[in-house]
Amino acid sequence: MKIQTLKERKLSLKTDGELVLFFVGTGSAFTKRQYQTNLLIIKGNDHILIDCGTKGPQALSELGLPVTSIKNFLITHSHADHIGGLEEVALMSRYITKEKPVMIINETYQYILWDMSLRGGCAYNEEEAMDILTFSDFFDILRPQWMPDYPRETFQVKVGSIDLKIMRTKHIPDSSSDWQSSFWSCGVIIDDRVMFTSDTRYDYDLVTYYEKIFNFEAIFHDCQFFTGGVHAGIEELKQFPPDIKKKLYLSHYGDNWEDFEGKVKEYGFADLARQHIFYVF
Repeated sequence: MKIQTLKERKLSLKTDGELVLFFVGTGSAFTKRQYQTNLLIIKGNDHILIDCGTKGPQALSELGLPVTSIKNFLITHSHADHIGGLEEVALMSRYITKEKPVMIINETYQYILWDMSLRGGCAYNEEEAMDILTFSDFFDILRPQWMPDYPRETFQVKVGSIDLKIMRTKHIPDSSSDWQSSFWSCGVIIDDRVMFTSDTRYDYDLVTYYEKIFNFEAIFHDCQFFTGGVHAGIEELKQFPPDIKKKLYLSHYGDNWEDFEGKVKEYGFADLARQHIFYVF
């Protein structure tokens, strides 16, 4: 993996064929100094935005990309720092550009995302065939396919040259003992080379199981700098074996990250994931 800085403020959605991960932001839900942890995957002429939080459209605009330039979305769960920009995407796409983006989503999460979040701001703006609008009036749906040979719920989908495996995670509530009893959330495996957990509590089996299969080049893992709640704490993550920690980049962290950079190095992690950096594979 190569790490490159963004030299120009205008971000391109194309590469020469390399797989590139670009963090539009790396901050936690309540960050004031950074943008939220939304991840852009680019490979050749293909791209996917993983999550679009409340600050997502602004963050993209500052990089020279209107949010309507994003053609493919995958949402990992329904907290505002991951879905807060989607109503803007839906309304701008329907009424301004008149081009529907693609949403990678299974039936279970489509119901949750639409009925519990997006419907109130989108469904009642007009009537379509004498009825209110539905999710498919705003997005073209791409269904990932269930992969039965994994011990936890895992799906696969291809967007052009980009292969994604989508695995269930243990995020909320804080009382859930495993992914099965957790509200719906997921992480992604990208081209069998990189793992991005999105938001998750400390889940040793999540990382070690897939790492054993794929031997990732890098793992981008949720991290907070205290223990408790619904995110993995840095003191918990240090329990991973050294060979995993050396490829583990911490994301979704708080505004006080400078106070913990020494500890990140001391514990043997690769680094903090950095906003506006290209991770090139």
